[in-house]
Amino acid sequence: MTEAVRHSLDDLLAIMTRLRDPKGGCPWDLQQDFSTIAPYTIEEAYEVADAIDRKDWHDLRDELGDLLLQVVFHAQMAKEAGLFDFADVAHAISEKMVRRHPHVFGDESYDDLDAQKQAWDDIKSAERAAKGEQHDDSALAGISRGLPEWKRALKLQERAAKVGFDWPDEQPVLDKLLEEVEEVRAEFVQGRDRQRLQDEIGDVLFVVANLARHAGVDFSQAFRHANAKFERRFRQMERLAREQGRPLPERDLAEQEALWRVAKRTDKPAT
Repeated sequence: MTEAVRHSLDDLLAIMTRLRDPKGGCPWDLQQDFSTIAPYTIEEAYEVADAIDRKDWHDLRDELGDLLLQVVFHAQMAKEAGLFDFADVAHAISEKMVRRHPHVFGDESYDDLDAQKQAWDDIKSAERAAKGEQHDDSALAGISRGLPEWKRALKLQERAAKVGFDWPDEQPVLDKLLEEVEEVRAEFVQGRDRQRLQDEIGDVLFVVANLARHAGVDFSQAFRHANAKFERRFRQMERLAREQGRPLPERDLAEQEALWRVAKRTDKPAT
């Protein structure tokens, strides 16, 4: 029996080159550019996180492949534009990892994890200076604006906490959350000004992220679990409605709420 051919990274690079070949390549792939592919890159990163969350290791393998394809796609477009290629990407990240781990690849040593984290920040600061970026001595310097906003909120809070600007425990955070929710409620009562509502709801979300941080809960994972729970229960509502002979859209809100309570009571998360 002939053993199946195992493709290599070089094969993947060659496949992408073929897909982007103006003579005989894929029309869809040829139409893409960095901006059109970027949303797919973000989506694939979340698909990786979802597979890990579900502990579906077979799916994780496939999703990592999809994410790698995104890197290869961007690198191929950059190569065509004369900017860089995949080898440059691999070289750059390898150099960065060696540079940022002098305790592994050099003679540096740290007393504890906090000292290592501080050294990491110092190295990144030196890298920014070497690039000629304007010096910024704020505790918040260097936090990427390309992060999802919930992630950036956590980064901002973590940096502020390093200089002592933080709640001592979760109780004042809970109090602050109640305060911010009341401000949203007041805005609805007073006139529903869209800009003010946006600001007040933003404050609520910022405090929720802070509460997750104090609780030691991964904000993204908590949100994924909440989404999965809602989807699971809503689909159960739809099944119950169909089994009873009247689909969900044909029922009023009170009937739908009754089905929701049944779905919630019988909900069993997948393991």
